[in-house]
Amino acid sequence: MADKKAQLIIEGAAPVELPILTGTVGPDVIDVRSLTATGRFTFDPGFMSTASCESKITYIDGDNGILLHRGYPIEQLAEKSDYLETCYLLLNGELPTAEQKAQFVSTVKNHTMVHEQLKTFFNGFRRDAHPMAVMCGVVGALSAFYHDSLDINNPQHREISAIRLVAKMPTLAAMVYKYSMGQPMMYPRNDLTYAENFLHMMFNTPCEIKPISPVLANAMDKIFILHADHEQNASTSTVRLAGSSGANPFACIAAGIAALWGPAHGGANEAVLTMLDEIGDVSNIDKYIAKAKDKNDPFKLMGFGHRVYKNRDPRATVMKQTCDEVLKELGITNDPQLKLAMRLEEIALTDPYFIERSLYPNVDFYSGIILKAIGIPTSMFTVIFALARTVGWISHWKEMLSSPYKIGRPRQLYTGYESRDITKLEDRK
Repeated sequence: MADKKAQLIIEGAAPVELPILTGTVGPDVIDVRSLTATGRFTFDPGFMSTASCESKITYIDGDNGILLHRGYPIEQLAEKSDYLETCYLLLNGELPTAEQKAQFVSTVKNHTMVHEQLKTFFNGFRRDAHPMAVMCGVVGALSAFYHDSLDINNPQHREISAIRLVAKMPTLAAMVYKYSMGQPMMYPRNDLTYAENFLHMMFNTPCEIKPISPVLANAMDKIFILHADHEQNASTSTVRLAGSSGANPFACIAAGIAALWGPAHGGANEAVLTMLDEIGDVSNIDKYIAKAKDKNDPFKLMGFGHRVYKNRDPRATVMKQTCDEVLKELGITNDPQLKLAMRLEEIALTDPYFIERSLYPNVDFYSGIILKAIGIPTSMFTVIFALARTVGWISHWKEMLSSPYKIGRPRQLYTGYESRDITKLEDRK
C-alpha cells in the first residue's frame, strides 16, 4: 500500500521522507504522521486535503459524479435494491442473500417500538420546539433507556445498538412530528415495509387508518437510500470524532444529528423551500436569477450545485424521476411553490451560466419538493435526513471501532498572544 514515497524539503533541515498510500480507487494519499517528529504539522482548514481515516464503506468521485456504497453505484441501489437491503450492505459489507435479508428485516421490525416511558420524555419539550432540537435530545437519551448494550468493545453490543438505531429512528422521527402537531403518537406496524411504516406513523391517527400509496412509499424509500451515506462529511466526521473518545453509540449519533442540523449540511433541502418562499412567485424569477449571477449580491440559489460533485450529483438524477412520479401521483398542478421550483429547474438545465458552472439541481432540490408534496413540513426535512443517514453514521462508527484507532485530536496554527503576565486590576488601562 505504501510502495512510493514523497520527499518534503524544509529549508535549513534534513529532507523528510513521507510514505504515499494507495487506495482501491481515488487519488494517492501522502502519509504525514511522521511530521510530528520534526516539530511540524500540516495546516488544512476544513480538512479539504486531509484523509482522517481509512474506510471501505463509501467512495465519491466528485469530478465524474460517482457515488459507490461498498462498490455498488448509487443508481443501481436505488433502482434494484431497497433501503433495508442498503442498510445491510453498509453495515456488513455485502448485499444479503434472500435468507439473510429476511432475517435482517425481521430483526429490524422487532426493534421498531421504543420504550413506553420515552413518550413521557417528550413532555419536557415545548410543542413549538424545532424538531431537530427534540431529535438531538431524544436520541441522546436512548442511552438512558437501552443501557444493556453500551459496551463499545463488545461486537455483539455494537451490533445490537446498530439495529436498534436503524429500527427506532423512523418511530422517533414520527413521534417528534406528532408531538409538534398535538396528535396521538402512532405505534409501528410490522406488517408494513420500512417506508410504509414511517408514512403510517406520520400521517395516520387512531381514528383513521388510511392505506399507504405505493408511489409515495417508493419515493420515501428512494430518499432514504440516497441519503444513507456520503463518506466523510461534517456529520459523519463528527460521529467518528465523538466515537474516538469511547462515547456510547447513541451519544455519537446525537452528535451527528447536531452537526447535520446546520444549514450548510443537512439543512440544505429546508433552505431550498425557504428560498422559494423568498422568491415568492414565478414572476420574480428573472430578478432572483440576476441576483444569483451578481458576484456582489449575497443571494444564493439553494439546491443547485454541490461542494463535492463538480459534475452532476448522481443522486439528483434518481430524485428527479421520483419527483416527477410523486407529483403525477398526487395530481399537484396548482401549487405556486412547486411551479416556481419546476421553473427554476428548467432554467438551471438550459441556461449557459448554470451549465458552464455545473450548477445543476442537486438531491436537496428534488427531495425538498418531494417532501413538501407528500405533506411533510419544512421543519421536518432535516429530521428525515437524520433518519436516513443514521445507518451510514453507525456503519462508520462500527468500522472505526473494529480496527485500531486513536482519539481525534486536530492541531492548530496558533496566532494569539505569546506568554504574558497578569497586571493588577487597578493598573489595567
